Amino acid sequence: METTTLGRGGPVVSRAGLGLMGMSGIYGRADDAESLATIRAAVDAGITLLDTGDFYGMGHNELLLRDALRGSGIPRDSVFIQVKFGGQRDPSGAFVGSDASPAMVKSSLAYTLTRLDTDYVDLYQPARLDPRVPIEETVGAVAEMIKAGYVRYLGLSEMGADTIRRAHAVHPVTALQIEYSLMSRGIEAQILPAVRELGIGITAYGILSRGLLSSGTARLAPGDPRARFPRFRGENHARNLELLAALEAIAEDKGATAAQLAIAWVASRGDDIIPLIGTKRRDRLSEALRALDLTLSADDLAVIEAAVPAGAVAGDRYDAAQVAMLDSER
Repeated sequence: METTTLGRGGPVVSRAGLGLMGMSGIYGRADDAESLATIRAAVDAGITLLDTGDFYGMGHNELLLRDALRGSGIPRDSVFIQVKFGGQRDPSGAFVGSDASPAMVKSSLAYTLTRLDTDYVDLYQPARLDPRVPIEETVGAVAEMIKAGYVRYLGLSEMGADTIRRAHAVHPVTALQIEYSLMSRGIEAQILPAVRELGIGITAYGILSRGLLSSGTARLAPGDPRARFPRFRGENHARNLELLAALEAIAEDKGATAAQLAIAWVASRGDDIIPLIGTKRRDRLSEALRALDLTLSADDLAVIEAAVPAGAVAGDRYDAAQVAMLDSER
């Protein structure tokens, strides 16, 4: 697999990363054995960037990653582990807030290091902006942990351009994690120009818009947890399936799947943008990895973007209450 640098002059990582969130129940039940096999298959395929969060399954995700690495003999220094923190959940799994205070930065990191059974994490990032805590204080605490050797690089997640600049003034930000896909292009107006000016890389999640851009996952099964998202409701869902159908027609002509075209489109946006493949199954991982072999010409990109125009998606990516919490949407 090709490699790139994460941010200007940053660490060398694989051209795509593996997002582990779905392995810990966010989008329905997952099989731990298959998840472990998927992580190992990703590393075998050359993926070095592994993305997790301490609130994914309330620690389950980090323990899963620990077991995947421990059981395979994969050297710790051969992978780049990035961890999100700050999300708070109750025993039922419901999200109840965000805490990115300096004390929580250090406490959360201590638990993460123990669960991962590692001396350091490669990149540490608040999952959301804590409205009660100035970003300078959160970043300052992470910077202390970098100085102490427990963290290698600072990251941010779902932050707006002004917040990114404030954070970067305290300590260099290596990467921003944010949703980016054919159906989610909001970062292009202000956020993407800002991070490129500052030399900050992007790790893009939601590259298939939670499955809307994949023929095998776009339709809802009974009890599908994605029904809570506006894009999967009623007329919105019907309209978005029409966009998928247009992408499928292009994919068929190129001998690819719609999902592969959607992933290749994200990868085409620049070497500073690393697509995170979010899957819990080896077959889906294999399909996604083949997307990295696709070369899209300028004409191909124009046809794809005409089929799924910027702003054509029906519905927001989260419900109104969650969107209001996103610094990146302000």
